[in-house]
Amino acid sequence: MSELLRQTFANAKQEGRKALVTFMTAGFPTIEDTIPILKGFQDGGVDVIELGMPFSDPIADGPTIQVSNTVALRNGVTLQKTLELVARAREEGITVPILLMGYYNPILTYGEEKFIKDAAEAGANGFIIVDLPPEEALKVRNYVRDNGLSLIPLVAPSTTNERLELLSQIADSFVYVVSRMGTTGVQASVASDLGQLVARVKNYTKDTPVAVGFGVSTRQHYLDVGAHSDGVVIGSKIITLVGESPEGKRYEAAKEYVSGILDGKKHKILNKEQFKEIQKESVEIARQQKELVNNFTEAHKFPTRFGDFGGQYVPEALHACLRELEKGFDEAVADPKFWEDFRALYPYIGRPSSLHKAERLSERMGGAQIWLKREDLNHTGSHKINNALAQVLLARRLGKTEIIAETGAGQHGVATATACAKFGLGCTVFMGAEDVRRQALNVFRMRILGAKVVAVTNGTKTLRDATSEAFRFWVTNLKTTYYVVGSAIGPHPYPTLVRTFQSVIGQETKEQFAALNNGKLPDAVVACVGGGSNSSGMFSPFEKDLSVQLLGVEAGGDGVDTAFHSATLTAGRPGVFHGVRTFVLQDKDGQVHDTHSVSAGLDYPGVGPELAFWKASGRANFVAATDAQALEGFRLLSQLEGIIPALESSHAVFGACELAKTMRPDQHIVINVSGRGDKDVQSVAEVLPKLGPKINWDLRFEEDPSSG
Repeated sequence: MSELLRQTFANAKQEGRKALVTFMTAGFPTIEDTIPILKGFQDGGVDVIELGMPFSDPIADGPTIQVSNTVALRNGVTLQKTLELVARAREEGITVPILLMGYYNPILTYGEEKFIKDAAEAGANGFIIVDLPPEEALKVRNYVRDNGLSLIPLVAPSTTNERLELLSQIADSFVYVVSRMGTTGVQASVASDLGQLVARVKNYTKDTPVAVGFGVSTRQHYLDVGAHSDGVVIGSKIITLVGESPEGKRYEAAKEYVSGILDGKKHKILNKEQFKEIQKESVEIARQQKELVNNFTEAHKFPTRFGDFGGQYVPEALHACLRELEKGFDEAVADPKFWEDFRALYPYIGRPSSLHKAERLSERMGGAQIWLKREDLNHTGSHKINNALAQVLLARRLGKTEIIAETGAGQHGVATATACAKFGLGCTVFMGAEDVRRQALNVFRMRILGAKVVAVTNGTKTLRDATSEAFRFWVTNLKTTYYVVGSAIGPHPYPTLVRTFQSVIGQETKEQFAALNNGKLPDAVVACVGGGSNSSGMFSPFEKDLSVQLLGVEAGGDGVDTAFHSATLTAGRPGVFHGVRTFVLQDKDGQVHDTHSVSAGLDYPGVGPELAFWKASGRANFVAATDAQALEGFRLLSQLEGIIPALESSHAVFGACELAKTMRPDQHIVINVSGRGDKDVQSVAEVLPKLGPKINWDLRFEEDPSSG
C-alpha cells in the first residue's frame, strides 16, 4: 500500500475538503513540457497526479486523450521514458502522489514484476490499469503490495456486486469510480444518479476513499461531484487546455486551471526528505500485509479462454455489454427455436454453398486434388452473411433496435447492412478512412442498403481503428445498441460466438466432401486468416479430425521480413489487444504495429484467440502469402476456373496451391473461397503496375493497331 496516498486522502478529509486528482499524458504536448505541467499541478494545489502511459490503442478513452497518446508516442515516449520522467519529477521536488495510468499490454511486454519494481524505484505511488481483468488484477496487486505501492481499481455504474466485492479487496488507498458509461471526455453536467452509485460502491469499500471522474471540467462540477465523494478526477479538460496553451506557458496554464478549480486553496506539500521517508514507510507496511488469494470466479457456460489465449481484458464499463451479450448468446444457442429461425434463413443466404473440384487448377499444380467451398456465392458475396444474420437474430431477442458493426474490406459491413434491412433495424458501420477509399464500391452498397457509414480517421485509418471506435460507441449506447463483431476477435464471448455461427462452413464441407468421396475426409482444409471468422468457421468442425491438416494463410504484404505486412501468427507474439490475449503484431515496447495488406479484410494486427491456441498447440499451421503471391492466387483462380475471388481468399488460393504441389494426386485439399472479388477489381487495377511485374502479369491495354 502507498502510505502517501492513504495519508493524502486522510489529510483532505481531516481538512474538510475533497482531494483533487488531475491527469496528464506523459510526453504531451512535448516531453519537455511534462515536468513543468506536473509542477503546475502541485503548485496549484493538486492532491494526486495521474500520469498517463501512452498506448497505441486506448479503447476506453475519448478523442482528446486518444490524440494525446498519439502525440506522445510520436514524441518517442515509452514506459522507460515515462519512469525517467517520474524520477526527474521527484528529483525536482514534486512530492504529491503520482499514479501511472495506462493499458496492460505495454506493462506485460516490459514484464509486470520488473515494471512495478522499477516504477517504485522511480518514485511512483501506484497504478491504474484500465483493461486489467480481476484474475490478473489479484496477481498484479500482490506484486504492487510487495513494493509499497497501490493498485487502484476502476468501478463503473454497471459493475456487479460480485465484482465490487472483489475490487474492494484489491483497493487499499482509494477506488476510482467512473461516473458514467462510455469513454473519457468533457461533459456538460454531472450524472443525476451519482449519489446512488457512490453509496452502492461505499457499501463495499467501507472506509476506503472513493474518487469520481469522467466528464468533470468546472469548479461547479468539482463541487457537485465532491458532495458525494472523497475525491474528484479531472483529465480531458486539462489535456485540451494545455494542448492549446503556447509553448513556454504550459506550467502557468496547469497551475491557474487547478487553482481556479480549488478556489485558490492549497494544502501542505512534503519536502524531498519527508517524501523519501514516507516511501520507505510504505515498504515496511507492505511487508506486514497478507497476500491476496484468487478466489474470484464468474460462471460461464462456454470457456472464456482457449489455453492461454482469450479472456476479457476490457475497461470495467464494457463488462456490462459483454455480460448481457453472453447471457443472450448462451440462451439462444440452447433454444431450438433460435436455430430453427436461423436455418429458415438458409435459402435467403443461398445455403448450402456448393463444393466442387477445381479441375484445371488441380491439373496445373500437379499434386493434390483441389476443391472449392464457394462461400463467395452466398447472398452479399461472402461468408460474412452467416454471422451477420445470426447476430441480428440475437440482437432482436435482446430487444435492440440499433446495430453497429466494424468492417475492413466492407463485406461484413454489407452483410450487416443487409441483415438490418431485412429485419428493419438501424445500422451504423465503422470503417477506417483508408478502407473507405479503397473499398468505395462496398461503401456505396452499404449506403444503398440504408446503413450509415462512419469513416474513422484515427490512427492507421484501417480495421483496427474501426474496431476501437465501434467498442467505444457500444459502451456508451448499450441500452439500444447491439455490436455485430465481424470476426472471431475481441473479448469473450465474441470468439466463441462468431466461430459458432460460422462453423456452418466446415460442417457443410465435411458432409459434402464425404458424400462425394465415399465417406472420406479431405487431407487438408485451407482458409485465409485476418481476424479469423472464415478460418475458425472452416477449421472448427475438423479440429478433432487429426488426419486433416488445417492451414491458415495470412497477409504477408511486402514480406514478413519487412515492416509492411499483417502476418500476426507468423511474425507476432502473445499480447493483449482489443480486449483479448492473443498473438499481436507489436513493437518491443508493446505498442501495436501499423499493418499492411493489399486486402483490406486481412489488414489487422491481431487474430482470434482460438487460432492463437491452435498455433501454440500445433493443431493448425500458418503461413504468409505476400501481396504479389495473393495476386498470383487471384489470377490463377480467375483464369483457370473462371472465378474471381476476393483478395482475402486469394491468399488462401496461393497457399493451397503451394501445399498441393507437395502432395500426391490421390490426396485432397479444400479451399474456403470466403468471398468474391468484384469489390477488389479496382484495387487490383491500382496495384498491378507495381506488383504485376513480380508475377509477369500485365493487363495494360495495347495500342490500337488500327489507329493512325
